[in-house]
Amino acid sequence: MKLGVHVSIAGGLSLAVERAVRLGCTTMQIFSRSPRGGAAPVIAPAAARAFDVARRQAGIDPLAIHAPHIINLASPQPPMWQAALRLYQEEYARATLLQAQYLVTHVGSPKNDDPAAGIARVAQAIEQTLASQEHSDVMILLENTAGSGQGLGSRFEELAGIRAQVGAQARVGICLDTAHLFAAGYPIHEAAGLEETLGQFDRHVGFAQLRLIHLNDSKVPFDARVDRHWHIGEGHIGRAGFQRLLAHPRLRELPFILETPKTSDAEDLKNLSVVRQLAQALTCA
Repeated sequence: MKLGVHVSIAGGLSLAVERAVRLGCTTMQIFSRSPRGGAAPVIAPAAARAFDVARRQAGIDPLAIHAPHIINLASPQPPMWQAALRLYQEEYARATLLQAQYLVTHVGSPKNDDPAAGIARVAQAIEQTLASQEHSDVMILLENTAGSGQGLGSRFEELAGIRAQVGAQARVGICLDTAHLFAAGYPIHEAAGLEETLGQFDRHVGFAQLRLIHLNDSKVPFDARVDRHWHIGEGHIGRAGFQRLLAHPRLRELPFILETPKTSDAEDLKNLSVVRQLAQALTCA
């Protein structure tokens, strides 16, 4: 099982790999810059090469980079959209330099505009971004959302609609977040609901496009439309729900990355341990 966490890059990229190794990660996710905005630190080519070598030597693969949440590729305001596009293209270039496999992307909100127009703007931004790095191997992963506010991406149809309008569809995949699915009204906490959800995903998007799972429990109840991650097995999805997720034949070979709450490595270790215990119970059954 490929299992990891979102790792801090505080102190430098090399320390991020060391943290991932200490946690026993076999995959990992990072921000390449502060997710809260501001100028991004320059990544020296030598530092990028050293990071890549250390990660591969540690057997950590794939590497996902999460784009900053402040990027709104669906913005209806041309100046804001252009600013978001520039920032996103810069982030894609950084992911390419770091030889990441995936750039995980929240698609943003059209505000009061027509959602279809917002979907078109997201697709246009992705199209231009991929063209700006034509030979990059980094795949863009559209991440589903919890359905709060006016954001896009909580329904599989919207994710499929974005991909459909991108010419280079082979360079665009999907990341599914379990807490977001649950909060958006997909009943993955129940056996029949999980099958129903995966069936819908296959019909609208296709399982070949699913490349990564963000494995998070939910602090809020089913269909709450609020994004609140929680510790594995301690939220409303529950241990039984995660055991079914980990055991599912269409999911178990995918990389799983935890984004559960933490103030230190102890919480990551606890959550990773729970996931490993649930997975081990499956192999012993």
